Amino acid sequence: MKVEIWSDIMCPFCYIGKRHFEEALNRFDAKDRIEIEWKSYQLDPEIPEEISKRKTVYQYLSERKGISPEQSEQLHQHVIKMARQVGLEYRFDLAVVANSLKAHRIIQRAKELGLGDRAEEVFFKAYFTQGRDLNDAETLEDLGILIGLNKSQIDEALTDDVYAYKVYQDIQEGSRIGVRGVPFFVFDRKYGISGAQPIEVFIETLEKSFSEREEELRGKTEMAQDGDVCSVDGQCE
Repeated sequence: MKVEIWSDIMCPFCYIGKRHFEEALNRFDAKDRIEIEWKSYQLDPEIPEEISKRKTVYQYLSERKGISPEQSEQLHQHVIKMARQVGLEYRFDLAVVANSLKAHRIIQRAKELGLGDRAEEVFFKAYFTQGRDLNDAETLEDLGILIGLNKSQIDEALTDDVYAYKVYQDIQEGSRIGVRGVPFFVFDRKYGISGAQPIEVFIETLEKSFSEREEELRGKTEMAQDGDVCSVDGQCE
């Protein structure tokens, strides 16, 4: 069964949601039969790739949401407490506001090598806990190597337009199925979970969608057994 996850590495709830889903998966008996695909999403694609004067995360949210800096800081403190509950130490005082497109391009390249989950983890940690600038070329190369890519693959991800296209393709696909915010988890293209829901919600949805998937497969097998068949020993009935 496949689970698709639309996410932006600048989204604090996406990292928390990743931890909730991982814990749910650890408690799920058939976890080895679950395929996970990370999908790109950009909460704010209008952030300039080159910024002459950096803003703090608090200033950025204050201006974007039209709230006071004090309100912005209070909101972030609430998120910090949520993150601590799943073992994450958010450092918004260090976070560097940056356009996430380049990171997503590298994630798309990593997915081709089966490193999608690793890429998400590296970029989440870099942004939320290490204060790394995800538009800095040297930083992107360091993180790409940490993911498991070589320099040639990182350069390819950042220069070949196919990887930007893959990012936009994910965003458009998400829009078609109703993704309006992230994280957004899609189970077997039947059920969706929006946001960093409690672990129990993920477990329930995993069990429901997986059992329905198994029922469908059993039904197809029963139908296939109704016809005449030949066995490997050459006997036909």
